[in-house]
Amino acid sequence: MQRIFIFLIAGWSGFFVMAIELLSGRILAPNFGNSIYVWGGVITVFMLALSVGYLLGGRLSLRDPSLRRLALLLMLGAATTIPVILLGDAVLDAVFDRVGDPRYGSLLAATLFFFIPTAIAGMVSPYAVRLLVRDPQSSGHCAGLLYFFSTFGSAAGTILTSFYLVLYFEIHQILAGLIGVSLILGSLATVLGNRENAPGP
Repeated sequence: MQRIFIFLIAGWSGFFVMAIELLSGRILAPNFGNSIYVWGGVITVFMLALSVGYLLGGRLSLRDPSLRRLALLLMLGAATTIPVILLGDAVLDAVFDRVGDPRYGSLLAATLFFFIPTAIAGMVSPYAVRLLVRDPQSSGHCAGLLYFFSTFGSAAGTILTSFYLVLYFEIHQILAGLIGVSLILGSLATVLGNRENAPGP
């Protein structure tokens, strides 16, 4: 059951990141447009954040890794996305008023909103690999399987968000749903982790 939750968290984390990345263009568009410059800034922010997250997740996995901590990463990444819902319009207007060039304005806004949540989400995959590997000889297989689930989740998040979710829901509703699923999945994984680590009778 613990391994199932590890794969679920990795897959959902990939879904979450790609859904947020696609929505970020819609969030920034009213102030900065939808040009290639804006998307270039968005992609840059997400790739840099993921690279930092991979590095930090690998380092964090060296210190007493557990399913509970993996769940905490998932929930923390979701929680740091909440300001996009609560403060999005005010922050975008402030950045727009102070940065005249839409290239750098969109880059700054994307960094403020999405760097931290994406970096935390990036920590999930290397941390999950550490939880899965028990035998060094199977480490490559475990890593490949884990990244399969993560990348499959990313593909699902991309197509479902772009083809369906944006057609039926407002952006803030989608964000709230993504955050809610992350919190629920993280809470269930935390409960399971507590049970796994509970002392026997």
